[in-house]
Amino acid sequence: MNKREQQRLIREQKQQQAEKQAKLRKTMGRLAMVIVIPLVIISVIYGLMGQGEVYPPDQISDLDHVKGNGDEVTLVVYADFQCPACATEHRVMSQAWPRIAPNVQLVFRHYPLTSTHRFAWTAALYAEAAGRQGKFWEMHDQLFLNQTYWASLNEVEEEFDGYLEQLDLDVAQAHTDMRDETLLQKVRNDQRGGTSAGVRSTPALFVNGRLTPVPQNPVDMIALVNRAREDDADN
Repeated sequence: MNKREQQRLIREQKQQQAEKQAKLRKTMGRLAMVIVIPLVIISVIYGLMGQGEVYPPDQISDLDHVKGNGDEVTLVVYADFQCPACATEHRVMSQAWPRIAPNVQLVFRHYPLTSTHRFAWTAALYAEAAGRQGKFWEMHDQLFLNQTYWASLNEVEEEFDGYLEQLDLDVAQAHTDMRDETLLQKVRNDQRGGTSAGVRSTPALFVNGRLTPVPQNPVDMIALVNRAREDDADN
C-alpha cells in the first residue's frame, strides 16, 4: 500500500468515526429530551401545586412578622435586606418608631431582588430561620445595620452565623430550618403577593393597604402615620 492509499484510508477512518460520533450525539440528544421534558413538566406542576396562599397589603396572616400593638394604622413594608434604600427606610422607621408604635402595627414582607443583590435571598432565609426561634426582628435589625459590611463580602454565611450566635440562637437548627420547604415558600409567597399588589422596587410601603411613597426622614414618617390616623377617624 503506497502513501496515497494510506492517507485515503486514514481519511475514510476519520470520516467513519465522525459519523459514528454524530449519530451517538443525536441519540443522546433524543434520550435527553425524553428524560428532561417530563421532568420539566413535573417541576412546573409541582411548583404550581406547591404555591401557598398570598395576602394583599390590607390583610395580615398568621405567618406575617408583625411589630407593634397599635391597630389604627397598618404599615406593610416589602423589602430586600441587601437594598441600600431599604436600609435607609429601616433607619427612618427605627427613629420614628418610639413616636408611632402605640398606634401602628408594622408588617415586614420579603421582596429579595436576586437579579441585582446576590445575598438577598440568603439574608431572607436567615431572617426567617431566626424567626423560627422567636427573634425575627432582632435578626432583621442586624442585617440592615450591618448591610454595608456583609454586602461587600465574597461569602456571607459565616457572617450571618455570627449574628445568630450574638442573638443566642441555635445555628445548627437555623441551618436545618433554612432547608425547610415551608420556610422557603414563605419568602416566595411574600414576593408573589408583593408583585400582585404592584411592588416593582424596594422598599415598597403600604399604609392601610395603599401604596405610599416612603418618607425619607423620621419627621415625615410620623406625619404620614398621623395623617393615616386622621383619615381613618374621618371614615
